[in-house]
Parts: sequence; structure tokens; C-alpha cells
Amino acid sequence: MRWTSICRRGDSVTDRRAFIGRVAGGLLASPLVTFAQQHANPPRIGILGSTYGTAWDAFRRVLRELGYVEGRNITIEWRWAEGKADRFPELATELVELKVDLIVTSSTQAALAAKQATSAIPIVMAISSYPEKMGLAESLARPSGNITGFSNVAPELIGKRLELLKAIAPKVSRVAVLWNPVSRIETYGFREMLAGAAVVGVEIQTIEVRTPDDYPAAFATLTASRADALHAFGNPVSFKHPQLIADFALRSLLPSSYDEKLFVDAGGLLSYGPSFIDLFQRAAGYVDKILKGAKPGDLPIQQPTKFEFVINSKTAKALGLTVPSSLLVLADEVIQ
Repeated sequence: MRWTSICRRGDSVTDRRAFIGRVAGGLLASPLVTFAQQHANPPRIGILGSTYGTAWDAFRRVLRELGYVEGRNITIEWRWAEGKADRFPELATELVELKVDLIVTSSTQAALAAKQATSAIPIVMAISSYPEKMGLAESLARPSGNITGFSNVAPELIGKRLELLKAIAPKVSRVAVLWNPVSRIETYGFREMLAGAAVVGVEIQTIEVRTPDDYPAAFATLTASRADALHAFGNPVSFKHPQLIADFALRSLLPSSYDEKLFVDAGGLLSYGPSFIDLFQRAAGYVDKILKGAKPGDLPIQQPTKFEFVINSKTAKALGLTVPSSLLVLADEVIQ
């Protein structure tokens, strides 16, 4: 098992290509006058996301540290889709009509809507998945156009998640994956999962979940299968039902893995993924750069550099599993 490739507590893993991109972006960016020199009024930025969360607290905190005080020298317009992705185009248009100076998005769907709504207003993606493949950017190193930001995808990330699952539950040989095949993002992620499964030595069984109504049939299919572990892709449907998924996995005595901590808080076994707090903090830095004159298309889209590994030891005990001490040391959080 290649534990050297997995982050230790507090470590920051920098992707070489992203580092080169940052350097290149700094060298290529043309010197421009600051926002304050171009505008008499304080900047107004628009936020386009699904709902408010702690990551936005981190974003606002960094803005304050950079000297931006809401209501004094910056105005923030918040627009939430509340889990309804089809509302993003309408909300993006609202922000454009308000003539905001910059838009910050918190999902790929939100970024696509913002990009469709404007080619002039700068867009900073706090989170995006496969931005090149999704048509959001020409390349990570030099996205071009009016958009830049951060990706929550890193090389071999899904494979590492399977490694951790196998390390805690060595007998796992067949992992059932709850996913939405209509989602292009999940299709790309599933391909990476197949590659990771081949390395780890497990089989993958797919079970479709497109809407919440699909869960009963999906669970029935899973129960009748030979799967001895569960993985659920994070998406708008699963994010609304972490307790339902975690409860089923525990009731069925299935070790389960996820890409976000909320599933482990609900009783899932483990999660391993990028730190969204870190991505949102770095997004605030990009907002500052652009307001001071940087061109978004010249700022590289950066990949995650900080990851979070969370274990639910109570769930492990309920499943009859002993978590190796080496993994407990690696974990950023152990839920008792």
C-alpha cells in the first residue's frame, strides 16, 4: 500500500503542474491599474451557489484579512439555487443585470450558468470539476476568457479513496457505486474509479440513482448483489440524503466511502477529499487579485493542495473492523 502518497495531518500536497501554472500566470499577467483607480464606487461581487455553508465563512474571513469590509468598501450579492440546479441560469442573469464587478461560483453547474450569462464579467470558481472537459476553460494553466478559479479534482484522488477503504476493510472485493450516469462529471469520475479499482484489486458494480425516488430500488438491488462495500458519489441528490445512505450501509454491514465529510458525520465509514475550506479561502485571494487588475484568463486554474481524511471509528466498531493505527495517525479527524 502506497501510504507516502496520502496527506498527513496538516500537510499540503502541491501539484507540480499547478505550481508551474501559478508561476507562469504571474509572469504572463499584464500590469493593470487597480479596481479603485478605474471605479469611484466600492466593488460589488456576486455569489452564485446552492446554499450558504461554512466554506463561505472562510471566504469572507479571508476577504476581511485582505482589507475588504462588507458594507464599507465591498458589497456582496448572494444568490442561492437551494439545490435546484435549473435555477442557476436565472440567478446568473440576475447578477449580470445588477452589473456586479465579479461573480464567484461554488459548483460546476453554477460556473457553467455564469459563463453562459456573461463573457465580460470576471468569474472565479471556488469549486469546479473537470473544468477543461466541461468546457469552462481552454486549459488549467491558462484558462483564457473571463473565468478562472479552482478544481476539486486531483490525480488519483478516487484511487486513494479506494486504497483507504481497502486498508480499513481488507476483505472488500466488490464495491457497489451509487451514481448518476447522466452526469458528465460523474462519468469522468467513474472512469477514474475503474482505473483506481484495478490498482487496488477490487471490482466495481454500478447502481443508478438519478432522483431521490430511485433509492429504494437501488438499495434493493444492492442487497441482492454480491457487493461487500459501498461508495456514493457526492452530487445534488446524495448531498440531500447523507443519513439515508449512511444508515443503509451500516444496517447492511457495508463499509462505505465518500468524498465529503457530511456522509461520515451521518455514520459513513470514511471520507477522503479536497478541503473545501482551503479552496474557498484561495478563491478569496483570486478575487483580490482580479479586483486589483489581474486578468482572470491569465490566472491558472489550480488543483487541490490540501486534503481531508475523516474516519468514523464508531461505525468501524459496529462493522467489526479495526482501524490500523497508521491510518488513525493520518486522519485529520476521527469521529468517536
